[in-house]
Amino acid sequence: MTSSIKRGAFIVFEGCDRCGKSTQSRLLVEHLQKSAIPVKHMVFPERTSDIGKLINGYLTNKQDLNDETIHLLFAANRWEHKNEILKLLKDGTTLVVDRYSYSGIVYSAAKADALLDRGNYGEERYEKREFQIKVAKMFEDIYEKEKEYWYQIDARQNPEDIHAKIKEKFEEVLRQAQTNDVSKLK
Repeated sequence: MTSSIKRGAFIVFEGCDRCGKSTQSRLLVEHLQKSAIPVKHMVFPERTSDIGKLINGYLTNKQDLNDETIHLLFAANRWEHKNEILKLLKDGTTLVVDRYSYSGIVYSAAKADALLDRGNYGEERYEKREFQIKVAKMFEDIYEKEKEYWYQIDARQNPEDIHAKIKEKFEEVLRQAQTNDVSKLK
């Protein structure tokens, strides 16, 4: 017996700090809710779990951790939500995620002027100009290698124009997701 429930899409917003990921992920969630599409918003690192609290202490410069430890904590933070993610997707809920595994890759490996103009820039450990330039380059390298899974948007546009492009692309992604099984998450 096959289920008539179509799986949800897994939409991840990745990019440098303060490039608009949180704004655009929130706008997409609001749009999907208005469209009666089952949706859940997730943000990584998720800072309320025990692991998340350690990460938050590190990011806000209240605690020092070595590079290997923080990398493993970021991975564990995603892993502790794996079963919830898979269940929601299989049950037809679309997940809109502010950062996921590619941020873990890029920020671990990286150890731009328009970004510096955004509010509250520099409050957290990784919000330094030189570091963010490395991060942007690494995201660009990943995009070039995995274009079929990525949709790139210039974050220097106004938020409404960016949101319109995201909504248009989302419809295509949702159709594709509903015809495929949930695969391994990267």
